[in-house]
Amino acid sequence: MFPHDIETRNAPSTILTLFDFIRLAAQQAMPVHKVEEEIWKQVLTIGRDALAQFFHFQGNGDIGPEVVLPDGGTAQRLDNHHERNYRSIFGDFTLVRTCYGSREGQRITFVPLDHRLQLPESDYSYLLQHWDATLGCESAFGRVRDTMLDVLGIEQPVDSLERIHRHVATQVGAFRDSRPLPEAIKEGELFVLTADGKGIPMRRDARDAKPKAKRGKGDKANKKRMAIVGAIYSVDRHPRTSDEVVAALFRDVRLPGEEPNHRPEPVGKHVWAQLSHASDGSLSGPVTTVFGWLKTELGKRDEAGVKEVVCVMDGQELLWKGLRADVSVNGVVEVLDLLHVIPRLWQAAYLFEKEASVEATEFVRSRLLRVLNGGVKGVVMGLRRQGTLRGLSATKCQQLKRLCGYLSSNASRMKYGEYLLKGYPIASGVIEGACRSYVKDRMERSGMRWTLSGAQSMLDVRSEYRNGQWKEFRVFRIEAETKRLYPYQTVLDGVQWSLAT
Repeated sequence: MFPHDIETRNAPSTILTLFDFIRLAAQQAMPVHKVEEEIWKQVLTIGRDALAQFFHFQGNGDIGPEVVLPDGGTAQRLDNHHERNYRSIFGDFTLVRTCYGSREGQRITFVPLDHRLQLPESDYSYLLQHWDATLGCESAFGRVRDTMLDVLGIEQPVDSLERIHRHVATQVGAFRDSRPLPEAIKEGELFVLTADGKGIPMRRDARDAKPKAKRGKGDKANKKRMAIVGAIYSVDRHPRTSDEVVAALFRDVRLPGEEPNHRPEPVGKHVWAQLSHASDGSLSGPVTTVFGWLKTELGKRDEAGVKEVVCVMDGQELLWKGLRADVSVNGVVEVLDLLHVIPRLWQAAYLFEKEASVEATEFVRSRLLRVLNGGVKGVVMGLRRQGTLRGLSATKCQQLKRLCGYLSSNASRMKYGEYLLKGYPIASGVIEGACRSYVKDRMERSGMRWTLSGAQSMLDVRSEYRNGQWKEFRVFRIEAETKRLYPYQTVLDGVQWSLAT
């Protein structure tokens, strides 16, 4: 449908049709759900007619036989009109445009109508792209297709929705480098860095070996590629005692009159993930990239380097090496995530006591309290001594050896008594939550498989969606694309654009 073929009286007539329907529906006592559905259909029709009128008024962009470009060159009006499609939330349009260049068949230099309307690079309108991307951040692309068809009556192929998402992702890096940061006065007393790994199910490459008809022991149903997820935020100090931590973990009943210990809220929490692209799945690249980003972000938010920095992670040595290699901040406090200590204490308890027994619970509670008070070395010595005295089997001895080795190798990061006194966080709930809500909830749903490029694009776009700057990112992306697509915007400054009648 050509916009200049639509008469200006259509829009008022569709509005009158809507009011006629409302009056008739009231007279006939039509069920409200049917009224609501019909009103929405007619509102979409009104919107389509209104947008068609807008395009009609713009004309085809003929501003004379020749235009002078900002660089001093000239472009001639081409003999033929050129069409382009525009898919809006109200449906599809075909725009007929006057174009300028050297001659027909050569590269088009300047399109006045495109510059005036600041049309997107793709056929899809920016608003439709935004809605598609917003839904795509939470739902499978097939669900996005069905939802938009149901709500707007627009058919969109799944592969088009995937392309939109990859296109949106191309601006994430630039936005991340320039996005607005929290006001310095609102930042917390401490900066916290954290990172972890998360697997993403991948599509099998044509070069991969075919899956076995019957999986053996240790064979995985799905091929996964690891991503390193990093996060940074600031937070006020939160001093507490080891007894308070234990009481919270064991969900002790609060005494009458006892005030809850409110935890301060993180400020400016930013999360991002980098997928391994190495053929062997090596994580050295993603670790370097993520910690490089954390370092850059920290440098922007604490330029003077005056605030204490705490890094809370699990025991993966590769992550700690990444911290030390790529975050050149003096005196970063390394904290082993307490949530990775507690399960090991339970495993140790079950080597000596029955599972789910009162004795096992007391075993963990007493040793956790000692660990929180800075006595991890004593706990390890006690476990080893008890293992010898109780005459554990060879299998249980090996398990105990691994548990004690983990605690011993991370003892320098388990000065919890000092950390609690200074109000440091000692658990990485932020990164654990990010791995779940940012990665797993979207990318590990039943039946989902990803390509490398598709997975990274989703991680990039979803990071900005989850970071709370989705609207700012949309504005940035449109402005960046407009600046790139329309370098001759000033040509129209002196043009008296005449609206079509």
